[in-house]
Amino acid sequence: MSKIVISGYYGFCNAGDEAMLSAMIGAFWDLEPGIRITVISGNPKDTAARHGVKAVHRFDMAGIARAVGDADLLLSGGGSLLQDVTSDRSLYYYLSIVWLAKRLGTPVMLYGQGVGPVSGSLARSATRMVCRQADLITVRDAGSQKELLSLGVDRPPITVTADPVLGMHPVSPHAGRLVLRRYGMEGAKPLVGLSVRQWKNLSRYKRELAQAADELVRRYDARIIFLPMQIPDDVAVSKEIFQQMREQASAAILSERFSTMEFLSLVGNLELLIGIRLHALIFGAVMQVPVIGLSYDPKIERFLASIGEKPVADLESVSARMVLDKVASFWPAGGKPMNPQLTYTSHLREQAFLNAEMAMSLIQRKVRR
Repeated sequence: MSKIVISGYYGFCNAGDEAMLSAMIGAFWDLEPGIRITVISGNPKDTAARHGVKAVHRFDMAGIARAVGDADLLLSGGGSLLQDVTSDRSLYYYLSIVWLAKRLGTPVMLYGQGVGPVSGSLARSATRMVCRQADLITVRDAGSQKELLSLGVDRPPITVTADPVLGMHPVSPHAGRLVLRRYGMEGAKPLVGLSVRQWKNLSRYKRELAQAADELVRRYDARIIFLPMQIPDDVAVSKEIFQQMREQASAAILSERFSTMEFLSLVGNLELLIGIRLHALIFGAVMQVPVIGLSYDPKIERFLASIGEKPVADLESVSARMVLDKVASFWPAGGKPMNPQLTYTSHLREQAFLNAEMAMSLIQRKVRR
């Protein structure tokens, strides 16, 4: 019976990262139902209860060493672990887990990672040194592959797959409708989702999004559903935008923490999703809902490129008019939104599942040795 340890940003009330973990676990259970999984988590009790796996605290280094030393494989990923934009401390933390596994003789796979930017000279050197020790590397987009190559990671070979969440199957919108009923948002009017985050000290984009939301209510008779991905941070930003809206009666902030299946089900009730958060956009792709992205990080541009799109703008330059013009390109007057992105999603789903298949092949090679 195989044993794997998963290292990533888990246990921090981030819906995107929890969805990623759920997708990874589900893929491995499909391939080997009895596989034993231990997750390194910021909240081991919640992770164990939510995902049905073992968990060890991210700062319990003795416990991590025991779990990794006993494992057949360490998975570092998915998500944007290898970057120093949000924090260089987190970069060194994730690299240290990989380094520990190699010292203990445990194979390592970088799993569907989104890499970069890595800008500091010491950070680039450390990333190069540690990543070259990995046994297998898959990345979620070509931009991440390019970033690793620019760092000098010339081994092992780097395979471009897709974000693990894209391997999930669409779910029924029924559970989402029950949530919407609690917020008074059920009915025949079209729903537009808005997933936002704070970035640096920028504020103008909030005013522009509030104006765009008001116009969507007036032009399409829509209702605006705020979908916070990171609790409580995104709730606070959603409230700032909501408070600047004039059409507040047609908007609601869904401030609860939802399971991955509930979140996907909610997204399945939308006509359109406008997002800053990467995994909100990915949820839209999984649920075959057209998405419009605003960029604050190269990972947004990379994902949108994978579905044949570009961001409307970045957060410093976006205007309400830009958002509305993009919406109009999808949503003809008097009709329903079109979704030209559908042609890309089936291929991405296959590529996402490839991550788990390659991991299991690596375990099997170890067993044969």
